[in-house]
Amino acid sequence: MKTMTITIERKPLTIQFDGKDIQVEELGIRLPFGRKPATMSEIAGSEDCTVYITETREMEPAEFDSFAMNLYKSRDWLKGKGGYYCDGRLCVEVHAPGRPYLFIDPSGSDSGRYVARLG
Repeated sequence: MKTMTITIERKPLTIQFDGKDIQVEELGIRLPFGRKPATMSEIAGSEDCTVYITETREMEPAEFDSFAMNLYKSRDWLKGKGGYYCDGRLCVEVHAPGRPYLFIDPSGSDSGRYVARLG
């Protein structure tokens, strides 16, 4: 099988959110976010948003597959994170070897309320 490598710029920024300065990386492309998808097959975005990555969570493939099969399940590591900022979303980036990148904006909850996929 042939593969392709795509490079997407990430720009480090300091933004002010909820009265605090936070360090993020702005993804060089905008992505469509799906609202409350249960699985990756339900990610169907309605608007393209700038992605502001607040942290990255790396997983093993099996852990990622379990996560991706139930995106709306409560998870402690998402609790209170995310939110809408300017023209985009504050996201936790989730990835595993051989899997797509997911950008999760829980918007203060503890599940994947808004999710975008790359790959």
